[in-house]
Order: sequence, then C-alpha cells, then structure tokens
Amino acid sequence: MKLLRLQKVKDGKYLKNYELTYLNKKGKEKVYEIVSRNDIPDTESIGKRVSGVSIVAYCGDRMLLLREFRMGVNHDVYNLCAGMIEEGESIEECIQRELYEETGLQVKRILQILKPSFAAVAFSDVKTQIAFVEVEGAFEDHTSENEMIEAKFYTKEEVRELLETEEFSSRAQIAAYFFAVKMGTYE
Repeated sequence: MKLLRLQKVKDGKYLKNYELTYLNKKGKEKVYEIVSRNDIPDTESIGKRVSGVSIVAYCGDRMLLLREFRMGVNHDVYNLCAGMIEEGESIEECIQRELYEETGLQVKRILQILKPSFAAVAFSDVKTQIAFVEVEGAFEDHTSENEMIEAKFYTKEEVRELLETEEFSSRAQIAAYFFAVKMGTYE
C-alpha cells in the first residue's frame, strides 16, 4: 500500500474530512475517507498529534462511569470521562480539567498515563491517551447546555450488571470489564 496524496474535502468546526488516495496492492488507486480533529498539512503528519484523553477513574473500590446522551447515536451510553487537550495544556492539566468539568471531582493521584493510541483507526487518525486515576470530592454539574451527563461511582457488582444490560462506548466497556474481572466478579 502506498499513499499517493491527501486532500482536505471539508473543514468543520470540530472535524476535518480528508480523502487519501492510495495505490493498493494490485497497483490500482483507491480513495479512502477519514476524519481528523487536526489540520493535516501533509501525509507525514497523519496520526501524529495526540488530541485528547480518556480517564479511567476510581474512588476506593468503586469505578466512575458516566451515563451520557451522545448525539452521534441519539441515546444514552455509558462512557469514561474524556475530552480534548486545549492549546498549551499538558495531559495532566487536561485530565484535571475534564474530570472537574464533567463530574466536579478532583484528581487525588494519577496512577498511570498510557502511551497514545488510536481512537477509531478504521476511519480516523484521532490519537488519545488513557489515564488511570484515583479521584475524590463530590459530584457537581459543570457541563455545558449541550451535554447531558450523569456521573456515578459503581461497585464491581453494579458494573457487572451494567455490562449485561446497557450500551457502552468501546473503551468504557473494556475498562468496565477488566474492573469487574480484576475484582473477581465476572466469569
């Protein structure tokens, strides 16, 4: 596979649409569409910039999950606290800000921040990091009028029930599954 050219076809407020023209393994041109949160000036820049963070948060033996309305699927899903890194902001500052904005909670301790990974590799170059944190404080709603988020801590048993009955984002589902397994409740 060989990338021949990149062309921006739409410049939206949050997403930019691109057409990538490849030479496939049989030597024929193939046009592939992607979206990005970033301006991509050239082919070497595809997938290079980290744009956000997903936060796996714990308070004692409970896990934080958000039940939020997602416009892209037109209903509520269980999700992790997450957001975009603002210009000039460190990953640690982004974690603190997003956690506070979406839940009112504070970071007690950052346990680990994983190496950047691709969020939706089939159609996007969006790269994010996953952070594992301990949190403290009380829930407060600091969300915008365009967000509907209910933040709550869940025990291992409650997480197991949610995994059987509710819809999740992929990252939240796998984090919830391993939380339940680690705690010995999922078989």
